Amino acid sequence: MASAATSRPSNSAGARIATAASTISSDNETLMADIRKSLNIFKSIGIDLEKQEETDKVKKLDEVVLELLGKFDECALFSGALQSISNNYQPSDQPTDFRKVLEDGMAKLKASSQSGPESDRLYRQFKEAIWNVHHAGEPMPGDEQEDLVMTSTQVNVLNINCPLTGKPVVDLVNPVRCVDCKHIYERDPIMHYIRMQKPQPRCPVAGCPKILQVGKVVCDPLLRGDLEELCLAETAANRHHVVEDFTELYDD
Repeated sequence: MASAATSRPSNSAGARIATAASTISSDNETLMADIRKSLNIFKSIGIDLEKQEETDKVKKLDEVVLELLGKFDECALFSGALQSISNNYQPSDQPTDFRKVLEDGMAKLKASSQSGPESDRLYRQFKEAIWNVHHAGEPMPGDEQEDLVMTSTQVNVLNINCPLTGKPVVDLVNPVRCVDCKHIYERDPIMHYIRMQKPQPRCPVAGCPKILQVGKVVCDPLLRGDLEELCLAETAANRHHVVEDFTELYDD
């Protein structure tokens, strides 16, 4: 009986910590979304300045963007560390130094990252947008023509439809993404799929060999922003097609 009574406060404390970590992580992701919106504004300003050949102002704006991207990276690591606490924290008899837990979690995430930070891609988009004002179609300095795989209109989304529901990923109610393969799904169907396909639930995207784990299929800090960018890109593409169709009709 004593053991059961002792476990209740621990479980309750763990649940409160998990809830608090999840709430702070959500607020932090909102901040990251605001940073991305600011970057889009700065990109538009930079394009206008480049058109006016305001070189010094473009350089100063570049410095501001780099500083902002540094904060973006810190937010991404912070959010990831908070999510880890939310998923894995277990209370103990000893007091927890949450500052150290967060710092260690951020350091671990940074060290284990298999690719460059998201800020690298965002900065690339900013630089390309400025470069294309006067050099559209030309490789940026340091690039080889055949290596140009990222443009200012590309987004970091691998699948445009959920493989289980068939819905466009931009229309998903609770989108989640696999940490390993980066494919996106609707949360409830993919969690049900993982439970039903144990012990080796393979990613349902055709040809993907990755094995899914509940703890690695999450709404990561960048997912909402990536989906928003995809939605904007699709809207812009649709407008372009409408203009082309209208022009062809007018020519006829």
